[in-house]
Amino acid sequence: MGRENETSVTEFILLGLSSNPVEQLVLFGVFTAIYLVALMGNVLILLLVSLDSRLHTPMYFFLGNLSMVDIGYTSSTMPKMLANYLSGDKSISWAGCLSQMFFFISFGGIECLILGVMAYDRYVAICHPLRYGMFMSQRVCTLLAAAAWAMGLTNSAVHSSLMSILSFCRGNVLHHFFCDIPPLFQLSCSDTWANQAVTFTLGGAVILGSFLGTLVSYVYIALAILRIHTREGRLKAFSTCASHLTVVSLYFGTIIFTYIRPNSTYSQKQDRALPVFYGIITPMLNPIIYSLRNKDIKAALQKMIGSRLYS
Repeated sequence: MGRENETSVTEFILLGLSSNPVEQLVLFGVFTAIYLVALMGNVLILLLVSLDSRLHTPMYFFLGNLSMVDIGYTSSTMPKMLANYLSGDKSISWAGCLSQMFFFISFGGIECLILGVMAYDRYVAICHPLRYGMFMSQRVCTLLAAAAWAMGLTNSAVHSSLMSILSFCRGNVLHHFFCDIPPLFQLSCSDTWANQAVTFTLGGAVILGSFLGTLVSYVYIALAILRIHTREGRLKAFSTCASHLTVVSLYFGTIIFTYIRPNSTYSQKQDRALPVFYGIITPMLNPIIYSLRNKDIKAALQKMIGSRLYS
């Protein structure tokens, strides 16, 4: 199609997860509660890690980074979605759409990488405890976290830049609750081959690389656990790993299925619920799974509450 026949799209319509008014009201209540829990849980973790000197260790340093990522992750999509349900105005400008996609992909990529780094941290702690201080020094931790943020932002900048030069002439209605790469591809009348190739290679490297790194780390951790002599010790270690692996599997499984496959197999209506798992549910569960069940976090919380009561 020639440029002269293309329609210039200045805004998109986000239909969300449902067009039924009653269902939208229910979804507004449910997602408002989820968003508040995610915000409060992650802000609490950040406060505890910052204020309690006992939590100034590599593991909690990465947990603090994960909490910052999760706050940005959920905030990149949920306020707009909730406003759409409440106001009925489901439009979003092209610039707003591109910005939303940039931040969502950025925080998603950083989350993948931070989860991989956290798994490596646990691998070193369990399999090489005597050399933990050398492998996970303050300088190494800072470099790993900085690399995760830089790679996540760079990955998203590439995708967003390539998306910004596409033309859209197949309508402006997205059967989705935010601006994501696959549904935008389906509305473009430009050749998206280069964009899809970058999604597979660059995006795949971030997602699959992090997933494989996490998986390998947990394999070595499991082998180390099997060498524990007491049954109680093995069960305790396995229960902790099982909780972590459940969240990691849910996150990586849904994100890989969304982005690492041909665009022709993507269905806006059928696949729009997948990002709910990795972009909304996982950030809410992370503080519970990784932190709030931890005895050090509980002790820091009790200390903070006690100091407030007796101050």
